[in-house]
Amino acid sequence: MMKASCVYGAFLFLLLAITDAVESTRAYNIEEDLSRPTADSIEGTRWAVLVAGSNGYNNYRHQADVCHAYQILKQGGLKDENIIVFMYDDIAYNEDNPTPGFVVNKPYGPNVYHGVPKDYTGNDTNVNNLYAVLLGNKSALTGGSGKVLSSGPNDHVFFYYTDHGGPGILAMPVGDLVYAKDLIEVLKKKHEMKGYKRMAIYIEACESGSMVSGLLPGNVNVYSTTASKPDENSWGCYCPGDDDDDRSQSAGKTNNSTATPGSPDFYGTCLGDLYSVAWLEDSDVHDPRKETMRQQYKRVKKRTNASHVMQYGDMSLNNVFRSLFMGPNYPDNNLSASTRPKPFSSSSGGMVISQRDAKLAYLRNKVQIAPDGSLEQLEAQMRLRDELLHREQVDRKIGKIAKLLLGEKDGLVAVPNTVLPEGQPLVNDWECFKTMLRTYEEHCGALTHYGRKYTRVMANMCNAGVNKEQLIWASTEACS
Repeated sequence: MMKASCVYGAFLFLLLAITDAVESTRAYNIEEDLSRPTADSIEGTRWAVLVAGSNGYNNYRHQADVCHAYQILKQGGLKDENIIVFMYDDIAYNEDNPTPGFVVNKPYGPNVYHGVPKDYTGNDTNVNNLYAVLLGNKSALTGGSGKVLSSGPNDHVFFYYTDHGGPGILAMPVGDLVYAKDLIEVLKKKHEMKGYKRMAIYIEACESGSMVSGLLPGNVNVYSTTASKPDENSWGCYCPGDDDDDRSQSAGKTNNSTATPGSPDFYGTCLGDLYSVAWLEDSDVHDPRKETMRQQYKRVKKRTNASHVMQYGDMSLNNVFRSLFMGPNYPDNNLSASTRPKPFSSSSGGMVISQRDAKLAYLRNKVQIAPDGSLEQLEAQMRLRDELLHREQVDRKIGKIAKLLLGEKDGLVAVPNTVLPEGQPLVNDWECFKTMLRTYEEHCGALTHYGRKYTRVMANMCNAGVNKEQLIWASTEACS
């Protein structure tokens, strides 16, 4: 865990404001300024696709991120008919939610759930529907609202994804994974169809850089930022465990019914994600007509201090104003201080936790807040024990398979997690990669969000020439 990284923004926000003021005094590049699209000059329509790729109250933060993103786009002037939302929709009225129908994305924050379209929820939040939506293919949909990305050659598209991932993959709440190569092929096809003029993609997930590094070409008018490099975790934010407010405690135990309402401890789960909170709260307090994509990237990069925020694709889109994708509307400068969007506050509280450990924090919190000796506490302890046991088993199975297939040198398994240089894709043969993941799960069980950190091992097996039959043999040895 990292303490208070999500809220160290009070000083940083002031520092960035000073930096912005200095930068604003520099001479304009006249050619760049004249070529930069403005909110008033663009043709076409602004579209957005927002995806929360998880479910379960322990993953509260992902749907909260998406709901917050919707509010920003709605305020920016995008119409509901042009905003397509994927979220499982199981947190607002979850039995663990102490404020039913109310979802926050920061401690003591406003309700971001209000008004969010329910386009694809429950079992409709799957990868097939996602690709159908992106390609504007209504006939390929199964369930949902039927809304698709019907954008044309003059339109601008904002695509935001937040959830768990792994090298070369993103998760969806239901069904198969989003594979990096497949997603890029969908984007290329959309470009060939003249389905947009420019597109911006923001991705929050562990190893999110691997979804675009070495894969996203610079000539399809797509700009992307990611929460992390191809080999880094991303981080949950505003997490329980560091609520310093005065509340009732007994023998070190915290009861969320006595925690300060609105705090992370009160909700018992992480309320946001570090990279997502950075760009969302930056958008809350900066005029999209005056902030370029590059300026937002720099601010987000500085504020996301637990991983390296990256950018890929068409770097010329660094120079466009954020309003091009998120809309030109912004609260009037004459708004009172009480109604103006607020920046980070160092009093917001909360921990920053690796995405893969956020579930452990949630389960440990459940154990802590349950009455001692109660059935509720026993059930929480069993869930925590099962999660820890699952992790141990996955570590053991993957380690044994890697040793059997890749060998070892000086007592160490031969480079199962080797990271290729930046700019190279994760794997040469993506069909081999898919086969390896599916073969492992057939013989050894689901990897789950924790185990997907090992997908790089599968990629390196493919790169080393391991085939399906060899993996079946090793999986049988390791998992039977």
